Amino acid sequence: MTQDMPPAARLADATTRIARAVALRPAGNPVTVIAVSKTRSVEEIAPLLDAGHRAFGENRVQEAESKWPALRDAYPGTALHLVGQLQSNKADAAVALFDAIHSVDRPSLVAALARAMDRSGRRPDCFLQVNIGEEAQKGGCAIADLPALLDQARGAGLPVAGLMAVPPAGVEAAPYFALLAKLARDHGLTGLSMGMSEDYETAVQIGATHVRIGTALFGARA
Repeated sequence: MTQDMPPAARLADATTRIARAVALRPAGNPVTVIAVSKTRSVEEIAPLLDAGHRAFGENRVQEAESKWPALRDAYPGTALHLVGQLQSNKADAAVALFDAIHSVDRPSLVAALARAMDRSGRRPDCFLQVNIGEEAQKGGCAIADLPALLDQARGAGLPVAGLMAVPPAGVEAAPYFALLAKLARDHGLTGLSMGMSEDYETAVQIGATHVRIGTALFGARA
């Protein structure tokens, strides 16, 4: 069982599973495995870094600021992805720290990120988050609002890499992944940030370019 494996072995298992899933889809973009390290200690993260992994995801700016500057000094080439919701007043800090922001979901955040990028000169990749299941409690723009948000983001000079979504829990994820992939194609986008520990293989088969995996790599949280 993968839960009994050390983190590096879990990473190898996930990489093998992703390779099998990639073989089942048409040729396309490679898959980036984002190891979601939110709430994980430096001691928990280090084994994956030692194994050569260099893409990690955090949910909160403040938590990332507390542990990643030193880790990045020790492990050059590490890319940091913000995969949680972002408040507009944290835009400057997020742009300074992260290499990609996966939760751009409203006009006010687009404007704040554009100002922060202009001030800093850093331009992290941006994924527009879509509320693919139309759930009131989740972040993401409504499907109907995506064209306007995309136009605004492009007009503001944000480097839009693709779309991100979190399907509803407890239901088959494949139809939601397929809908996000269609929306990306319709808008000329190639990046698809979709798929987590329980459904990343399905997401990869449908075209994910970035999967956000936490528990499957680090094990269950205490």
